[in-house]
Amino acid sequence: MDIKAAILKDHSKPQILKIVDYIASDQQRFDEMIELILKGDKKIAQRVSWAMSYCVEAYPGLIISHLESLMENLRNPVHDAIKRNTLRSLEYVEIPEDLMGLVADICFEFLDSPKESIATRVFSMTALYKICQKEPELSNELKLVIEDHYPHGSAGFKSRARKILKGISKLQQKIE
Repeated sequence: MDIKAAILKDHSKPQILKIVDYIASDQQRFDEMIELILKGDKKIAQRVSWAMSYCVEAYPGLIISHLESLMENLRNPVHDAIKRNTLRSLEYVEIPEDLMGLVADICFEFLDSPKESIATRVFSMTALYKICQKEPELSNELKLVIEDHYPHGSAGFKSRARKILKGISKLQQKIE
């Protein structure tokens, strides 16, 4: 299968799932998909990022060698779909210790920006909470940012914020 041709043929969930089935656990095919996100046409990159997030959900190990380049890519002006799908992928993997600082910096920037989409902010919040479980000293900062945006947050933001704040509270109780 030509991933690029397949992604341009049809922009639908069934087509995305066909691509995911084709890639399966094949690292080389996954690597090819990542290249399309990082170096491809904007339209292709945003569509392929959707397939990437489903691949990572099914085969989390495939993304590990690409996490740094994908996170660095988020520092560039990229389509919201790429942000959303890259951050969504973090839900399924253990964030490597050497990348926690980079991930935290990017996610705090997105979470704190009302200009970002709700999904980008919510997935950033989740990634930050995962980091807090390993680096509890970040939990106070995460709590402050969430509480600052909570009053004017959307229903989706507030729902995830309540869950994360509850988790932070439990985390802080363990520390004390």
